[in-house]
Amino acid sequence: MMCSPFIQRAATCLLAIVCGLSMITSPWSARAADDDQWVVYEGTEGVGAGKHIVFVSGDEEYRSEEALPMLARIMAFHYGFKCTVLFSIDPENGYIDPNNQNNIPGLEALDDADLMVMSLRFRNLPDEQMKHIVDFFLAGKPIIGLRTSTHAFNIGNRDSKYVHWTFNSRDWQGGFGQQVLGDTWISHHGHHKVESTRGVIDPANAEHPVLTGVTDVWGPTDVYGINHLPEDATVLLHGQVLQGMKPDDAAVEGPKNDPMMPLAWVRTHHQESGTTNRVFCTTMGASTDLECEDLRRLVVNASFWCLGMESDIPEQADVSIIGDYNPTMYGFTSGDHWKELNLRPSDFRWPR
Repeated sequence: MMCSPFIQRAATCLLAIVCGLSMITSPWSARAADDDQWVVYEGTEGVGAGKHIVFVSGDEEYRSEEALPMLARIMAFHYGFKCTVLFSIDPENGYIDPNNQNNIPGLEALDDADLMVMSLRFRNLPDEQMKHIVDFFLAGKPIIGLRTSTHAFNIGNRDSKYVHWTFNSRDWQGGFGQQVLGDTWISHHGHHKVESTRGVIDPANAEHPVLTGVTDVWGPTDVYGINHLPEDATVLLHGQVLQGMKPDDAAVEGPKNDPMMPLAWVRTHHQESGTTNRVFCTTMGASTDLECEDLRRLVVNASFWCLGMESDIPEQADVSIIGDYNPTMYGFTSGDHWKELNLRPSDFRWPR
């Protein structure tokens, strides 16, 4: 991870002083919010200068709190975007707690954002927080959804004005996931933690700008079932189920791969008001998946496409990781585990 909770406080303080001095002449800058509930990376040079991307993390299983700061640093420090990263926070102590489904401070950052990148799972946010997400969507701004974002919301308050955003809503069939991203939670199509995933490019869409420079996508998560993808979705990758958890494992024979499930796609969502949202979604996106260079490149390219900047997509986008990245294997953890880590958003500052 970016900043180990086991580093001694004295060493951390010394490192912070050194890095603080280096920022005087560094082309990179980063800061944490005054109340230390989110982190902001300020890109200063590149095609993204002047644009703001908000990364919203919050899932109990796939380590979005590790993955999204890493992606945000790529977009800020390679391409110049301002990038804000939000986390699920325990309101009592201010620590990152992915098991807290009810609190993501800082969503008001979406009010002036140009792109939202979400990696959420079953969040039950209060209306005052949901409002910023909904307003961003209604404004016709672009959205990227990773992995469990197909089932991002599970609003427990039946009186909430946003209860229809719930993943299994019948009023807005399938909720936000199905209606906007393209599908909601269906199933594990591959055998979870047994059969990994190879991304296979759809030959009909191989020239799509989001696939520029993308040739080799693999991840240790399994393929998800996709049953409701709308006709307006352009499938970029299909998910080939592999027999094991290594990238050179053979494909599973039989109906799991015949046909293969959609793995990544783009679409333009049309609202009743006439407003449209550019959308990219992939059912990959665990922190361990994103060790794959070409998966990172896919997400970077998708960010440009969603922003209408496809002409700025490089032939081979620089997706080299800024700083350390040692992602944790996905899986559920107890609340005590996160309390022991005692991580705060400031632990993800860069430079540290």
